[in-house]
Amino acid sequence: MRFRHPDGSTVHLAYCTNVHPAETLDGVLAQLRDHCEPVRRRLGRDRLGVGLWLARDAARSLDADPSALRGLRTALDRRGLEVVTLNGFPYEGFGAEEVKYRVYKPDWADAERLEHTTALARVLAGLLPDDVTEGTISTLPLGWRTAWNAARAATAHSALRTLAERLDALEELTGRSVRVGLEPEPGCTVETTADALAPLAAVGHPRIGVCVDTCHLATSFEDPDTALDALAEAGVPVVKSQLSAALHADRPRLPAVRDALAAFDEPRFLHQTRTLTATGLRGTDDLGEALGAAALPDTGPWRAHFHVPLHAAPAAPLTSTLPVLKAALTRLVGGPHPLTRHLEVETYTWQALPPELRPRARAQLADGIAAELALARDLLTDLGLKELP
Repeated sequence: MRFRHPDGSTVHLAYCTNVHPAETLDGVLAQLRDHCEPVRRRLGRDRLGVGLWLARDAARSLDADPSALRGLRTALDRRGLEVVTLNGFPYEGFGAEEVKYRVYKPDWADAERLEHTTALARVLAGLLPDDVTEGTISTLPLGWRTAWNAARAATAHSALRTLAERLDALEELTGRSVRVGLEPEPGCTVETTADALAPLAAVGHPRIGVCVDTCHLATSFEDPDTALDALAEAGVPVVKSQLSAALHADRPRLPAVRDALAAFDEPRFLHQTRTLTATGLRGTDDLGEALGAAALPDTGPWRAHFHVPLHAAPAAPLTSTLPVLKAALTRLVGGPHPLTRHLEVETYTWQALPPELRPRARAQLADGIAAELALARDLLTDLGLKELP
């Protein structure tokens, strides 16, 4: 979906296909048929943006075979879909029964992360619509914190500088500009936008910036205005933003609240949980750990890294951090000029919701994704953007 900002620029809205992951190119093509095109039809649009997640095998196939890349581009066009952004965070296995810590491998100290992201950039340059010259890719925020040290950080910074040089060369070759954004996430060495400032200064290239995920922002209790002001002051570009909402519990010491939270403790993904105390942020790596005896202070609200559907906040006594998303979006695109032109709804946890909330059929999932996009569309038009055909 495309929108005209009051300054005349085009803002793109997509949804991320990691909600129905596939490891191979054939699986990606099936996604377009079975999920993406039905979502577009539900919205009554001739064109819908999708933020593709391309696992290692799919990315390698497309990068190595120009005819395969042309075939994917043709399939997108035929189904009324377009791609301006990729989710380069998960590497493979995102649909496994247990993902947890595996999603952070390989990290940016591993040469394979550089090669994979380079391949994604080349693929994206070939997928961009004819009238679009800029693409974006989100990537993991260097690595998970526990194995990180100065040597790994130096290796990662060097890899990102090499990536920037390759992106420069790609633009010279194709005329297409691709930028990559580190996506701060709780538990990683770059958990917050503030944590991103020093590594990005070390990289020192405008092609490498930040992807602001509003679920992660909220989980770490970051104030959107403060975060975006600091990025702007440091000259760090917001490459893209993922529009998402976290799970919020106001009074976690109450048994009914803890019972409600326990329904979201599931085995596939990590649901890092945070609370803000007088001495700073406290947290656990997973929701189940937080619910353990005295694992986390419970005198203030808890927020858990669980991407809940934008249009359907959990039932009381829980809610979502949709207000944080709205505040961030107001700053991102509500000013005289957009801070980013690529927005992506990323609710990949539909099938990880408590059983009674999960879609029971493909059609229900399409209905839910369309409803999320409709909410995002309405937020944008309320900020003065005009939806384009």
